[in-house]
Amino acid sequence: MATISNQNSDTICAIATPRGIGGVGIIRVSGPLVKKIAKYISGEIPKPRYAHFSAFLNKDKEAIDQGISLFFPAPNSFTGEDVIEFQAHGGPIILDQLIQEILDYGARIARPGEFSERAFLNNKIDLTQAEAIADLIESHSNDAARYAMRSLQGEFSNLINRLVSSVIELRVFVEAAIDFPEEEIDFIATSDVKEKLTTLKQELDKILDQAKIGSILKEGLSIVIVGEPNAGKSSLLNLLSGQSTAIVTDIPGTTRDSLKELINLDGLPVYFIDTAGLRESSDIVEQEGIKRTWDAVKKADHVLLLVDSSKELNLNQHSIWYELKKEIKDLQKITLVRNKIDLIKESPVCNFNDELGINSVSISVQEKLGIEKLTSHLKHITGFSVNEEGGFIARRRHIDALNRAKQLLENAEEQIIKFNAGELLADDLRHAQLALSEITGEFSSDDLLGEIFSSFCIGK
Repeated sequence: MATISNQNSDTICAIATPRGIGGVGIIRVSGPLVKKIAKYISGEIPKPRYAHFSAFLNKDKEAIDQGISLFFPAPNSFTGEDVIEFQAHGGPIILDQLIQEILDYGARIARPGEFSERAFLNNKIDLTQAEAIADLIESHSNDAARYAMRSLQGEFSNLINRLVSSVIELRVFVEAAIDFPEEEIDFIATSDVKEKLTTLKQELDKILDQAKIGSILKEGLSIVIVGEPNAGKSSLLNLLSGQSTAIVTDIPGTTRDSLKELINLDGLPVYFIDTAGLRESSDIVEQEGIKRTWDAVKKADHVLLLVDSSKELNLNQHSIWYELKKEIKDLQKITLVRNKIDLIKESPVCNFNDELGINSVSISVQEKLGIEKLTSHLKHITGFSVNEEGGFIARRRHIDALNRAKQLLENAEEQIIKFNAGELLADDLRHAQLALSEITGEFSSDDLLGEIFSSFCIGK
């Protein structure tokens, strides 16, 4: 396992509850000085895993507060080190006084995520489980919390570990064949290597599909709403969010900046971005808003091109469509949304626009028609479907590692089918194993670990 530059001999401490006033405030301490600190603060070293009620003392043996101490001796603690938690009253002055006493006894303030980092480095959890802790805390929906809990319990890790074991088994088989060069080609070609590679790819594809759903639950989809002024972009955002997030007027160019709103669409977390209307403008502020619109389009997972269906509009000759096609090569990332169908007496419909080569949904924001068709369409194109029986939370880095492993397995298949090249096959399998091992942290760079744990809250 990779190591990260870390002063593991230090004793670290942090307030583990949110700042502010509350009934209880918890201070967490981990490291070699825990027993010493416990004796000074609570008067004795508490019995392991038993709640110990006492006064919390300063150096002059004066009571700062009274509360409960919980002691978890190494190695049977979250971090794998001696850990103690002081549960005091949740006032900032009291907690700050206790923290200062603990610092005076030789501890230091923990970095963000350092408790979880030590748990990872001491082999108490793997990297996906460590990330799941932060994901569970930051969950935006019940499904996201449920999937994060499954990752924390090791569901994702177990799938990856089984896949890595299968890759290693195939590597051993291939590399054993390479040790007999006079038999290598026939041995590999006539064996079940091809079938094993096919099975590996199928298993990886299943994990990748699940990971994409988990990543959507974790990260949310980014969907940009673009179109001409007064097409109804802000009104659509307000309808989806259920509140007046964006200003709506009949005056073109009202929206000058991008407005971002996290909306839960039947379990699908979506960051909808309302943008400035796209048109020619001499207004410097509006020009900047239009520039930001195109910046948002480039980064989006999907784009809704909103048009006023009551107006004649030949999109093939329209500058917006021309620019969109330049920015987005995959046209499946664009959905045409025909608004204001109530004005032309049309019914809501979801179909494929053959002329443009993109999906189309007809709606009326004013009359609240077709919104469920738009929601269903967005869930369908993303492949989003929450599984009650399985699933796990995932991050974009996990998707990247799985995609790299998939490409390497495809390369490996090509080496054996086209070239019968045992050495190149073995090398692709080795790199596929490394890519998969990055997910659980069995093989990870210090920079990656530093980036992951620095995003955690202090005290976790």
